[in-house]
Amino acid sequence: MSLLKQLICLIYLIFTLPVFIGAESANEYYTTRWARCIYSSPDLSDMVYTDSTYFNKYLYIQFNSTIGRFVGFTEHGMRTADDWNNSTYLQQVKERVVFCKFSIASRESAAHVKSVKPKVILSIVKQAGGRHPSVLMCSAYEFYPRQIKVSWLRDGKLMTSEVTSTMEMADGDWYYQIHSELEYTPKSGEKISCMVEHASSTQPMIYDWDPSIPESEKNKITIGASSLVLGIIIAAAGLIYYKKKLAGRILVPN
Repeated sequence: MSLLKQLICLIYLIFTLPVFIGAESANEYYTTRWARCIYSSPDLSDMVYTDSTYFNKYLYIQFNSTIGRFVGFTEHGMRTADDWNNSTYLQQVKERVVFCKFSIASRESAAHVKSVKPKVILSIVKQAGGRHPSVLMCSAYEFYPRQIKVSWLRDGKLMTSEVTSTMEMADGDWYYQIHSELEYTPKSGEKISCMVEHASSTQPMIYDWDPSIPESEKNKITIGASSLVLGIIIAAAGLIYYKKKLAGRILVPN
């Protein structure tokens, strides 16, 4: 599996710790803690663990395994972060990345069994002439599970700029869809590809964009080919019917 593979697999481990201060007063204060395990590579090597504490819906302090320490987002939060960063609690939180990897690895096999490969379509959203860039869309439909990653390649190399992607959307029938747009200026001899990584495939699925035929012409060719096939089928059916009817006639001599 490539990027559960580009999956952007978000596994939420949610720990909600409500704290009520001044229970007999009209005001109540809430502290909520969210722990998240985030990864995209098949071997979980890019696993990121975040532990965020919110006070009345505002981010107060957060641990990020990429940084390796706590960061405060308020004056009091920054003082608390300094205290935690200089205590044994920091090492305890760092070790939770191991728990993330163990938990996700134990659930991956179930996701593979039920996975459904996405149907991918490349199309031009907007084609402007002259010096203006084109906008390509890579759409993936009817896939499961939800985690997926869509990337763009230029001559086989990953593109990081000029790309905008939507979040995965539910189709309402247990499947999902995602759309990624690329704004670029076409160059002669350049190959643009859409790469899709999902649990349903052990390798990245790469789809090359063919600019040689405009999208409108591709549609005309598809419709024309379909009409031709339908015409051949109707003609063949008519010929078979005619032969059967002719064979059923009885010739009476004069």
